[in-house]
Amino acid sequence: MKQQSVSDRLKKVPASPFRKFVPLSQAAKKDGVKVYHLNIGDPDIKTPAVMLEVLTHWERNPISYSLSQGEPSFLTALHGYYRSLGFSFLEENHIQVTTGGSEAISMALFATCNPGDEVLVFEPFYANYNSYAVVNGVSFVSVLTELSNGFHLPDRSTIEKTITSKTKAIMICTPNNPTGTVYTEEEMQMLVSIAKDHGLFLISDEVYREFCYDALKQVSLFSFMQEIPKLAIVVDSLSKRYSLCGARLGCLVSLNPEIMSGVLYIAQGRLSSGLIDQVMASKLSDVPASYTEGVRQEYETRRNVLFEELSKIDGIALPPKPEGAFYMIVGLPVADADDFCRYLLTDFRDKNETVMITPATGFYATPGRGKNEVRIAYVLNADSIKRSVEILNKALMSYRAK
Repeated sequence: MKQQSVSDRLKKVPASPFRKFVPLSQAAKKDGVKVYHLNIGDPDIKTPAVMLEVLTHWERNPISYSLSQGEPSFLTALHGYYRSLGFSFLEENHIQVTTGGSEAISMALFATCNPGDEVLVFEPFYANYNSYAVVNGVSFVSVLTELSNGFHLPDRSTIEKTITSKTKAIMICTPNNPTGTVYTEEEMQMLVSIAKDHGLFLISDEVYREFCYDALKQVSLFSFMQEIPKLAIVVDSLSKRYSLCGARLGCLVSLNPEIMSGVLYIAQGRLSSGLIDQVMASKLSDVPASYTEGVRQEYETRRNVLFEELSKIDGIALPPKPEGAFYMIVGLPVADADDFCRYLLTDFRDKNETVMITPATGFYATPGRGKNEVRIAYVLNADSIKRSVEILNKALMSYRAK
């Protein structure tokens, strides 16, 4: 009988750089080791109580499908949220509820690109974009940014040199995962102008919108959406904003009716996002502003603690302080950060504790880039961050002495 092989596309899907060492961390925990998780954006901050109350008072039985576009109460809450930000031109039919921001990104790539088309990204970029690109048959063309200037964008001519006849879109993330960069008004205007002049879709991942520090404010693509209504797409998520990572809720927003009708057909094919999740998240309208501001301040404190503690370690290359999100790309005094991250989980212990961080190579497309860098997610409290950096420092000394 003829032996069938799996698809070439399946073979090309990369492992997640922040999850590939999970078996090693699980093995360490099984041996009784405490692992400080700074490898993934899964915050320890509590979900708003008003959302959890939905779960404790749930009465709907049976638990049915929701509508494919989204549960009406959740769509209304999202619409109100965007209007509160000043984007009054948006209507509910401009919003497609998705199963996490991840599905929104995948939908955006599917909606804008044919197999073989190119999308410009700025590296380092969120590593899971690679998975969505492979699944949708899209090729990424990367434009390099540098640690030394906080990973801000290069000039327009550098970006335009990478545009070819196959280029269909530009994809950005601001505030940025994995760098914490918040693009300026001038940078956003430049990107909008490039998209307009070259007829490219501009996809903006704005999951970390609220988390900007040092009095900075995020400049959203929404501010330019009416200038390029057929080209602008915003993807969003509730995972970080309300500590709802496990609820798997996001959305895709566009003024382009062809895109919105098309992604609705995709949504109909997967029936709906979770009903309970959406009803719970519809309470976002009742979350006080003090919650969001308190979370923002907490992350700013954690960023300051992490930056200060890391600056005490000899040989570490630090960027300027990240301006937003809750990640930092750091250069380590090692030749192979991947090997060092593995060493932390398999070999090194301090008082039977260790740290899990993410090697940065998975956030780059250019071979060899990020080999001595790691991404650190400051999703633990300040005391845990201090202890984690203490362990990291001791581990570096031990590793380099091998």
